[in-house]
Amino acid sequence: MRRINSKKAALLFLKIAAAILLLLVIGFFAFRNTVLNKAIARAKAKMETEYNSTFTVGNASFKGLSGIEINNITLKPHKGDTLLNIETVKTSINLSRLFTGDIQLGTLQMKNGYIQLVKNEKGKNFDAFLHRKKNSTVQEKTEGPDYARRTYKLLQRALNLVPTDMQLENLTLKMDDNGRKVNMNLKQLKLADEQLESYIAVKSDSLVQNWEVKGFADPRDRQADLKFYNPGKGRIIVPYLDERFGLKSGFDSIRVNVENIDLSGDEFRMDGFASIGNFMVNHPKIATKDVVINSARFDYHFLFGPDFIELDSTSTLELNKIKVKPFARYSIEKDTVYQFKAGIPKMLAQDFINSLPNGLFTHFEGMEAEGSFSYNLDFMYNKNKPDDIVFDSNIKKEDFRIKKYGEADLAKLNTSFVYRAVDNGIQQRPILVGPDNPNYTPYELIPAYLKNAVLTSEDPSFFHHRGFINEAFKQSIVKNIKTKKFARGASTISMQLVKNVFLTREKTLSRKLEEILLVYILENNRIASKERMFEVYLNIIEWGPNVYGIGEAAQYYFQKQPIGLTLDESVYLASIVPRPKKFMWRFNNEGYLKEFAVTHDNYIKKLMVNRGIITPADTTGQSGQINVTGPARERLNLKESTSMDIDTIETESFLNKLFKGFK
Repeated sequence: MRRINSKKAALLFLKIAAAILLLLVIGFFAFRNTVLNKAIARAKAKMETEYNSTFTVGNASFKGLSGIEINNITLKPHKGDTLLNIETVKTSINLSRLFTGDIQLGTLQMKNGYIQLVKNEKGKNFDAFLHRKKNSTVQEKTEGPDYARRTYKLLQRALNLVPTDMQLENLTLKMDDNGRKVNMNLKQLKLADEQLESYIAVKSDSLVQNWEVKGFADPRDRQADLKFYNPGKGRIIVPYLDERFGLKSGFDSIRVNVENIDLSGDEFRMDGFASIGNFMVNHPKIATKDVVINSARFDYHFLFGPDFIELDSTSTLELNKIKVKPFARYSIEKDTVYQFKAGIPKMLAQDFINSLPNGLFTHFEGMEAEGSFSYNLDFMYNKNKPDDIVFDSNIKKEDFRIKKYGEADLAKLNTSFVYRAVDNGIQQRPILVGPDNPNYTPYELIPAYLKNAVLTSEDPSFFHHRGFINEAFKQSIVKNIKTKKFARGASTISMQLVKNVFLTREKTLSRKLEEILLVYILENNRIASKERMFEVYLNIIEWGPNVYGIGEAAQYYFQKQPIGLTLDESVYLASIVPRPKKFMWRFNNEGYLKEFAVTHDNYIKKLMVNRGIITPADTTGQSGQINVTGPARERLNLKESTSMDIDTIETESFLNKLFKGFK
């Protein structure tokens, strides 16, 4: 009897549920246009109150079982040009998902419309939509970010709005940035049977091109494999960036692949790859010519957890024949921690040289090497414990040897050569670096005081490191992160030497990367001894306006040969190396060093004593003051009553004598 009652109860429940569902369906179809119009009314009110914009719809209605047709859609800010205008939109909605509050588009047709982004003296017509109001709840703040679920939900919602069947025609993105105009007209986009085809006409002040996008796309299965390319000849040129930022960029094709998007437990994973062919970029801060990468590919494996975002170490970045295994992680589990690791597995040295981007390493063009190497970088920064930074960079070589140098012939350091400094892009007078120059000073004739003072000020571990100082890099990174700007570098004498002798003074990414590689080759292949490197450095660096090398400097300031420099004079010369043309600001109007300069120079002497470079006895009689007697005195802002008769110094004849014998 009980069994019969249970069956009747279950049957009754099913009948009631079916009746309720039927009523909901009937109600939906009876009032769906009313519901649609109310939804549009809410959208209008929201645009008006939150975005100060007018949203209008010509008419909107349901068509058939699940179709919706909307005509003449317009969005216009009250104080700006029309932002959006679409003539016709037809779409269908998955009704079963609609009842659960999850909107999923089945089909979409859109025709004749534009999105217009305008920036002029009146402002931006899209500015209100860039500043979303923050409505974070207490629960969100206490529960943490949960990167995995948030990212998955965001992607899921976005993909649900991508229909499985789509037909777009004559839709244009218009951009007008104070007269710099770009029009990107989507002539046609078709997605059917998981195959996508798109044709785009691009026009700007300096560009007319046609682009195509083709490939596989399955928004429900969360997979895609699309290729973006120019059907005609030549690269796709990226518009607007040249006119706006002076950045020229282009490529033959880009391929984007998404293989897997999955949420499992507390972790969200996204896998796939992206590749680019014949990529070109040109900007004054990158290099002086086009930088070209023949081929590059990034196989990515991203992992999102409740409190971390990670690029898995199984990811691979390929740059021509160079393969890099990267790992990156941002975590707030306990502290805010940033991690980055990169490894280059063992590869042939020549393959590495040949794979360097064309135009980025011009001094390496034509270089030949043998042997192989591998490389590893390990970096970790804890925001709450900044001084515990980890920075470890190491390279392992096997039979590595440079057989032929490129444009930068590092071996010339061991011979006489002509050096020409560059100041504000202008080559200065030639300096012969060798014994035929009467002002050239060999290493053994440079006083120990001066050598040690320069080392103490510029690079105390020069004779012990191999071009770079890991600890200095660590402190530089910490300082730059704390100040949120590039406030401190970690330049060594080796780096300064390479920069002066072999490279230009251009502040480009190319020059900095070349500097790092050239220093490594110079220091790790024993091309020149440390003594020879330091000797050349002291004979070419600038010590004042049009004063190059220690031989000229000793005469310019003190009218003596370098070997006769005192400790105070040597420390003074070392102190002006960073800003040699500003030396006069260290002096008062009586020709004496100002208090701050004396304090600084005495501090350098104290460091030298503490490090055992000099003895306390060496500082006897060395007060920190100096007496400038050479032509440099004319640049000091002296009172007329100065005790020294500087009119007797003939600067022009002095320089002629100084440079006599050099051609």
